Amino acid sequence: MELLAPAGDIKKLKYAVYYGANAVYAAGNNFGLRAKNTNFSEVHLKEAVDFCHKYDCKIYITVNIFAHNSDIEQLPKYLSFLQKIGVDALIISDPGVFSLAKEFAPNVDIHISTQANVTSWRAVDFWYKLGAKRIILARELGIKEIEEIKKKVPEIELEMFVHGAMCMSYSGRCLISAFLNNRSANRGLCTQPCRWEYNLIEKSRPGEFFKIEEDERGSYFFNSKDLNLIKRIPQILQAGIDSIKIEGRMKSLYYVAAVTRAYKAAIEANKNVISPNIQEELNKVSHRYYSEAFFDKFDSSETQYYGSSAYIREYQFVGEVLKVKGTSAFISIKAKFCIGEEIEFIFPDDKNDFKITVNSIFNEENEPIQLTKPNTIIRIELDRKIPDWGIVRKKI
Repeated sequence: MELLAPAGDIKKLKYAVYYGANAVYAAGNNFGLRAKNTNFSEVHLKEAVDFCHKYDCKIYITVNIFAHNSDIEQLPKYLSFLQKIGVDALIISDPGVFSLAKEFAPNVDIHISTQANVTSWRAVDFWYKLGAKRIILARELGIKEIEEIKKKVPEIELEMFVHGAMCMSYSGRCLISAFLNNRSANRGLCTQPCRWEYNLIEKSRPGEFFKIEEDERGSYFFNSKDLNLIKRIPQILQAGIDSIKIEGRMKSLYYVAAVTRAYKAAIEANKNVISPNIQEELNKVSHRYYSEAFFDKFDSSETQYYGSSAYIREYQFVGEVLKVKGTSAFISIKAKFCIGEEIEFIFPDDKNDFKITVNSIFNEENEPIQLTKPNTIIRIELDRKIPDWGIVRKKI
C-alpha cells in the first residue's frame, strides 16, 4: 500500500521522502487548491520530480480547481509542461480539466480528486471508463462502502485520506469563505471561516449580539476535528486500498516528517495491532481533537468539536539539523530552548531517536549562550554521531 505525503515546498518534500513516503503530492503556482501555500515554481517542480525519481518516489501534481474560462486558456501549456518534466499523475476534479489533460498530457495518469465527491461504485466506474487511473475517495465514505467499491470496480486504484484536517462542508465544497471574504475555497483561497467564533443577531435588533456559547470560551459550531485512522491501518490494508493520504501541505516540515514516519511504521506492522508507541507519535504533532470520522458510521459528535478551534500542542518543533560535523550538530532554530532543558532528536529511522539535557549551546560566532533564538543557527555538542535529516523537538 502506497503512503502518500504532502509537499508544501521543496524542503517539506525532501523530508516526506526521507521519512518514508512512497509518493508525494504538490502544486504549481496555479490551478491547485492551496493558493496561500508556497507551492512550486516551474523550476522547483522540475527539481521536485528529479529528486523524487532519484529516490524511487512518485510525485502527483494537483490541478484540482473548478476551472473558469480564463483558466481553460492557460491550462494547455501548463499540462504539457507537467508531462514534459515527467510527473507521475495529475490530481483533477473538473471534467473540463480532465479532457484537457487527456489532450495535452496524454501520457500522464489522472487521479480524480476528493473534490469530485466520488461516493459510489457507479461514480468510480464512470471515471474508470473515461480513463482515470485512480479515485481519491470522498472523506464521507465508511470502510464498508469502500470495500464494496473495491469489489465492484477492482481494476481502478483507490486512495483514501487517513490523517489531517477535515472540512465541515461536503468533501471541501465550501462557500462560506467566498461569501464572507470573497475568497473561494474552490479556487484555492479558503480563509477557514469554519474555525472562527460566531454570534447571532436578531433581525429587529441590529448591533445587539447574542453570544452562542457552550461555555465561557464560546462555541465553534462549524469546527471539525482532525482525522486520525492510524489504529485502522490493518483494516485498510485488508480492504485492499492502494494508497493512503496524509493531509497537510501547509503544515510544518516537522508535521510532515513525524506523521509520515508514524504511518510508515503502521503499514510495516503488516495487519498486526498498531503499537501504542506509534499511535502516541501523532499526539506529538500539533493537532485538533482527533476523530475517526466516517470510518464506521456517520456521527456528528465524532466529527465536530464545539468548544474551540485551537490546536493541541504537547510537543514543540524547535529546529532542524542542517549539518553534522563529527559529534557537533548545527541546528536551524524555530523555537526557543535553553540550557537545562530536555530536547529530543528524531530521525527517519526511529531507532536513532534520543533525548538529551542541554548543557551547552554555541552561537554562529562559536560563543557560548544560555538561550536560543528563532531564525538563528546554533551548535550543540553530542555524545554520538548522528544521521542526517534530524529534527529537534521538546515537550511543552
